[in-house]
Amino acid sequence: MNESKRKILNAASELFLHGGTAALSVRAIAAQAGVSTIGIYSHFQGKQGILDALFIEGFSAVIEALAVDQLSTDARERVLLASRRYMETAEEYEPHYGLIFGKLDDSYQPSEEARDLAAAGFARLSEVVGGLLPAAAPASAKRDVALQTWALIHGFVGLKNHAVGELVDMRCWKERAMEAVEILVDGIISRGQQAAPASQRR
Repeated sequence: MNESKRKILNAASELFLHGGTAALSVRAIAAQAGVSTIGIYSHFQGKQGILDALFIEGFSAVIEALAVDQLSTDARERVLLASRRYMETAEEYEPHYGLIFGKLDDSYQPSEEARDLAAAGFARLSEVVGGLLPAAAPASAKRDVALQTWALIHGFVGLKNHAVGELVDMRCWKERAMEAVEILVDGIISRGQQAAPASQRR
């Protein structure tokens, strides 16, 4: 990515973080990035293209965070690694995360490419978390445990990103989240073992 495009995306990220999609006028992005409005249109065809680029960049980072197959051969450890890496990515890419999972107005609808990438991200999560289940477990069961894990992690990220400091001390939020993930993961493993035929149990 060339320097001008990177400056535009960085400017859009900053504006979105503080004002949501409403803050992302082409004029505001151009002013923040120090480029002309013509430059915005030549690189991204306007606001829609910028939002799509941020969405794709964010989900690409999430998928990269879930690439843990080469880091461990143990299914439980892979899920824990992926969970921590997901939270670190959500923190590093906070504006992108807000765009992907926040409430959007009608000014942005993800493109087919962006939606396909989002689907690939959930499929990847299903592969990682589904590894906790017996090999014969149906794909629907793997998607269910992936959704449970995702909802738990996403809940902690959401609390961290909102003003709950007066209610909950979130300084060690990743450690608290990982404790909860471990409980969930061990429960998934236990339920899977109980459901498996006796010949497959360890």
